[in-house]
Amino acid sequence: MKESVFDVLVYLFENYMDDRPELPANQKQLALELSEAGFHRGEIRKAFRWLDGLSAEHHLAPGQPLHRDPAAIRHYDAMEMRKLDTTCRGFLLLMEQHSALDARTRELVIERAMALELEEITLEQLKWIVLVVLSRQPGAEYAHALVEDMVYDDLQGQGQLH
Repeated sequence: MKESVFDVLVYLFENYMDDRPELPANQKQLALELSEAGFHRGEIRKAFRWLDGLSAEHHLAPGQPLHRDPAAIRHYDAMEMRKLDTTCRGFLLLMEQHSALDARTRELVIERAMALELEEITLEQLKWIVLVVLSRQPGAEYAHALVEDMVYDDLQGQGQLH
């Protein structure tokens, strides 16, 4: 049985969200399909809550700017640094430098990464988190395509795609 919330999220993205940002409306039916695919009900519920967190009211609305001084540097707290190693933090910086993430989406990615019940986030996992977050952001098609290419290129290089 597949046990990780992260595994549920990747499965949902690959099978339901890749072409459309929203999940099917019937969550009970979707939960049943996920259960039949081998996922534990508790992890399915947690994955749905994680996705609900992407649209929670406490996030900044799209287009609402975070003041970003080009010379500003994002400082990570101790918990974030434990969960997101230097490779992950460097990846987020690179995504900002290439305009794939702005300050708002970067913060959303970090918040969603911290919401996962994992000790550490690997670079591969972070790329998937970025991909899921961007897939739910209006107007982020270019950034989504860029990160999607990176994720699937990595999978092909690892022999995980046929």
